[in-house]
Amino acid sequence: MFLSEKDLSRLAERFGGDLSAFVEKWCRWVPYTPGRQRLSLREKPNLDCVFWDGSSSPGENGGCSVYGARPLQCRTYPFWDSVVSSKGAWDGMAAHCPGMNSGRLHSGEEIDGHLRGLENEPIVERRIQEVAN
Repeated sequence: MFLSEKDLSRLAERFGGDLSAFVEKWCRWVPYTPGRQRLSLREKPNLDCVFWDGSSSPGENGGCSVYGARPLQCRTYPFWDSVVSSKGAWDGMAAHCPGMNSGRLHSGEEIDGHLRGLENEPIVERRIQEVAN
């Protein structure tokens, strides 16, 4: 999960407020384009988010351990373009996500508002210096 500055601040605050300590413990830099990296939450060996507890169903002491501070990318799931592009894509993702097709329905306006948030909260990036061989 990539992080915006707002995401980073919200998550760091949940863990005591030290941004540098939060990034060092819970994040990694991911290559994005030549000379640039994006900040992402670390993953577990099975590629689950480091804050995901899949040992039980959501609401049964399982699910996201930072739910109230979860990143915008998580808050907009499953309404990503790749998931809503077709019924097959939706059904395929729903087969692995216990929260899909349950709970309250979201209006199109509400979903659009969350997705606009992705445009208004750019992902934290940094330039890296390429080393010549």
